[in-house]
Amino acid sequence: MHRHGYKGRKFGRETDQRTALTRGLMRSLFKYKSINTTLAKAKEIRRPAEKLITIAKKGDLAARRTVIARLNDQETGNELIDVIAPQIKRNSGYLRIERTGFRRGDNAEMATISFVDEIKDVVKEEKKADAKKEDK
Repeated sequence: MHRHGYKGRKFGRETDQRTALTRGLMRSLFKYKSINTTLAKAKEIRRPAEKLITIAKKGDLAARRTVIARLNDQETGNELIDVIAPQIKRNSGYLRIERTGFRRGDNAEMATISFVDEIKDVVKEEKKADAKKEDK
């Protein structure tokens, strides 16, 4: 049998479980700005995550709806469009994968996937500024 045209890793999961895993990892990446996972999973989510960031950089209503639909999470989708995407100044290559060693139990190769650019939490900075104004 030939292996032409079979894209992606299966991770020993059914299609719906694999989709849920990918969405969950992307949600965590956008929420925490960096996650530690196996190298194979990090490599697998890099492509769809970078595509979502490119869509989010457009910032219009259609892009917002697409991002929210792909992530299945309105809060994280809005954060990606309102907070993360405006801070990214490059056209591609938004994410970095760094190998971090091997997992102790099964010796799986681990990696950290994070943003290349520094991403700051705008909401926390606004709250701190409001708190300083109230103290005065």
